[in-house]
Amino acid sequence: MSTQDIPTRDERYDAQRVETKWFERWQADASLYAADSATTKSKYYVLEMLPYPSGVLHMGHVRNYAIGDALARYMWMNGYNVLHPMGWDSFGLPAENAAISANVPPREWTLRNIANMKAQMKRLGFAYDWSREVTTCFPEYYRWNQWFFLKLYEKGLAYRKKSKVNWCPKCATVLANEQVLSNGCCWRHEDTLVEQRELEQWFLRTTQYADELLRDLDQLDGWPEKVRTMQRNWIGRSEGALVNFKLEGAAGPAGSTVAVFTTRVDTIFGATSLQLAPEHPLVVDLTASNGALKLQVDQMLSEQRKAKEAGDITNIEKHGVNTGRYAVNPYNNERVPIWVANYILMDYGTGAIMSVPAHDERDYEFAKKYKLKIRIVILPNAGDPEETMAEPPLPFTTLDGRLINSGSFTGLNCEDAIKQMAAHAEKNGFGKTTVTFRLKDWGISRQRYWGTPIPMLYCEKDGIVPVPEKDLPVILPDNVDITLTGGSPLGRVPEFVNATCPRCGGPARRETDTMDTFVDSSWYFYRYTDARNSDAPFDPQTAAYWFGERGIDQYIGGVEHAILHLIYSRFWTKFMRDQGLLKNNEPVQRLFTQGMVIKDGAKMSKSLGNVVSPDEMVARYGADAARLYSLFAAPPDRDLDWQDTGIEGIQRFLGRVYRYVVRNGAAGVPAASAAASASSPETRRIQRKLHQTIKRVSDDFQGRWHFNTCISAIMELVNELYAMEDLGTASSGVPASLLQEVQRDLVLLLAPFAPYLAHELWEMLGEKGSLLKASWPKYDPELAREDEVEIPISINGKVRSHVVVPLDTPEARLQELALQNEKIKALLAGKQIAKVIVVPGKLVNIVVR
Repeated sequence: MSTQDIPTRDERYDAQRVETKWFERWQADASLYAADSATTKSKYYVLEMLPYPSGVLHMGHVRNYAIGDALARYMWMNGYNVLHPMGWDSFGLPAENAAISANVPPREWTLRNIANMKAQMKRLGFAYDWSREVTTCFPEYYRWNQWFFLKLYEKGLAYRKKSKVNWCPKCATVLANEQVLSNGCCWRHEDTLVEQRELEQWFLRTTQYADELLRDLDQLDGWPEKVRTMQRNWIGRSEGALVNFKLEGAAGPAGSTVAVFTTRVDTIFGATSLQLAPEHPLVVDLTASNGALKLQVDQMLSEQRKAKEAGDITNIEKHGVNTGRYAVNPYNNERVPIWVANYILMDYGTGAIMSVPAHDERDYEFAKKYKLKIRIVILPNAGDPEETMAEPPLPFTTLDGRLINSGSFTGLNCEDAIKQMAAHAEKNGFGKTTVTFRLKDWGISRQRYWGTPIPMLYCEKDGIVPVPEKDLPVILPDNVDITLTGGSPLGRVPEFVNATCPRCGGPARRETDTMDTFVDSSWYFYRYTDARNSDAPFDPQTAAYWFGERGIDQYIGGVEHAILHLIYSRFWTKFMRDQGLLKNNEPVQRLFTQGMVIKDGAKMSKSLGNVVSPDEMVARYGADAARLYSLFAAPPDRDLDWQDTGIEGIQRFLGRVYRYVVRNGAAGVPAASAAASASSPETRRIQRKLHQTIKRVSDDFQGRWHFNTCISAIMELVNELYAMEDLGTASSGVPASLLQEVQRDLVLLLAPFAPYLAHELWEMLGEKGSLLKASWPKYDPELAREDEVEIPISINGKVRSHVVVPLDTPEARLQELALQNEKIKALLAGKQIAKVIVVPGKLVNIVVR
């Protein structure tokens, strides 16, 4: 480079020019990020959860994808065969809403959004293997949803039954939970209360895998404990007893007994009421001729729905209503009143509980509010066998006690009583020991258009008949009139509905419900391994290579998917394993849940006017700055509060790196400098900083993923280079070869975080090979070691001063230096030293009397 070609120190980094140049190069190479199909390299499968194509990316997306992209690039540079794909979770309700509001067909709206978001991803420089792109609304994908459904049906894991759904009388259709407002009214008719109706629905028997889903959580040591706890609670395994209370008076369709599940049958003599969930079948009987009671029950259902939307029904203000009916406790033949209570859920146990106020916190709170009887039937164990047991503060809920007022079971400790009382119920025919799960079977029927058609037929002669595999896919028709009246839109398409029975050849009617979109996302990551296979969902051998024995190496997404998506995908994996398609038991080995991006203290939303557009950030600051700031501003597992001043600072940092390499990358240095001593203080300092930075960044990639501290370490290295430059190259005594090494390694360290700038600098340094596959720099522990260390000096454990010493200073010398420290000498005046504790390289503590 000639003198006139060397830019001045204040030359600005033109991000748009550089990024446009590299964007065009990358787009010209379709195989740039392709995973190797045949290789002896170790594999690494890194994946961010596929997005719904809503139309535009937001900064939350950018942060999520920047994390995965940095990891993918790091693994490429460490010699791995990396699979880093992307696709689209493209069925769903928003497309139908767009069709209604904007009169745009869902397919057209969806594909337009995909094209827009894909262009944004490419401009941001995300390294995806687009040859494996999956779009779940395409028939080549959803035909395999249908194929899996048929396999589930063959195994008895897909079945049809009546189930309650949200129904708007004015719309005359089923509503998704998302379409029910917080006041319980329809989203389109805000003065119309949504009803609960029973419709025939398709279910998948997830409960058949409940024990395994729970047990295998212990194997997922690469998952956040918070997520595993959420799944344990959702699966909700409980061991207890099922006890039947006899209903007094006339019985309706729900029967003459009330089945109660309890984990504490030892307290049943203290039951002073039964409480039913508002949705319990018996409540329908009890309200059939009681309009006032029905109104109160409907209000409770609305309250439950609000609490669920708020995220925690356990915090609901508890209240109930006495039905005026009674049931009989089979243990003591006592009549107990039947109540309906808003805090009892139909999806736990049987939807009915026995209320024991003296020994349950919720029951106690309820009983105090409504002045129900409170009867103590357990006293705490006394410390002395001769001591009389005293009544405890209520509610007394532990198992460390003995029964009183409990008939022939009085005197038993709680654990023995649970076993004997459950056996007594079984022997006498009014109960049994049982295990229940909070997890329920998965209802997949949706009365919507934009989803996978369920491949079933209804024939008057043969009943329910599956569509033959050779006839898949059942194609979702185009140009369907989508309204929110009259049930499923597919039901109004005669050419879709009318079919021929494959068994008898007679007329048949197609199922007009479509599948829950969680079906699409339950197995998509397997399709990525073999995305163009037209004969099977994927090749088992190919999937086995990428998934290994433990699943995806790294999965990245929001914690809001901890329950539904991740439980459904675990269920799907176990089913596919049992079908012989897989060897792995779990889909994901390591899971990372990133924090949200917020602005002005609130989650970004259009209504708050605080949305930050990635397109605007790229236009103003460049894609690298947007990516780098999303990783630098906070640890990736915590929420990031977006600050425009922060991204401006990142832009300035990238400019500093660029200008330094422009000035020093190829300009050369005087010969005298190249011959300077490699052990000069300046040389040692820059060497040490370089190797410490490589170690810090490498350790973070392999461990805690605190990319904010990685980037901070790189910034410190750049500051060190600038300080060295200010001394002047010749006077600093740093060899030219070391400066070249530092700049080369600096570019390698930046490559996962700021790929556009890194590629530009790599070329400026004269490197010919691909930066994407260049070897990650290695650190030398000896060169990274500090030569000196600052040792704190304490008096009676309180730090009073410090001393800087060579790292290998002997213990005796440390003690001598500490006692000679002027500040310490003054503080020790007139005091007697009892002992001096020295930990070499760590501390000196002087103990005085």
